[in-house]
Amino acid sequence: QVQLVESGGGLVQAGGSLRLSCTASGNIVRVYSMGWYRQAPGKQRELVANINTGNWPKYADSVKGRFTISRDNAENTVYLQMNSLKFEDTAVYYCTYLPVIGGDGTFHWGQGTQVTVSS
Repeated sequence: QVQLVESGGGLVQAGGSLRLSCTASGNIVRVYSMGWYRQAPGKQRELVANINTGNWPKYADSVKGRFTISRDNAENTVYLQMNSLKFEDTAVYYCTYLPVIGGDGTFHWGQGTQVTVSS
């Protein structure tokens, strides 16, 4: 079993910043990927960013240059620093954990944290 606990969402004005955190606990393997998806009302869930054990990040085009994903392997924690936020970044943000070697091989999701950007 893997549990994901997210924090850091909230309300911010356009142009502002927020930092999301997510800590994984339970049956954590050595090699895994963590990341963030988001889902806005009426839209499909989409990848925002992910990062593997080697700290290689991947970003959606819509957030490149504004968002930075990072991780602390010792703490099994992933962060998403969001700068220059736009109204269209408003969504529920979900943390994800995927074991790459070992584990159950399934995608794990956090409960979601709301990010609201006012225009």
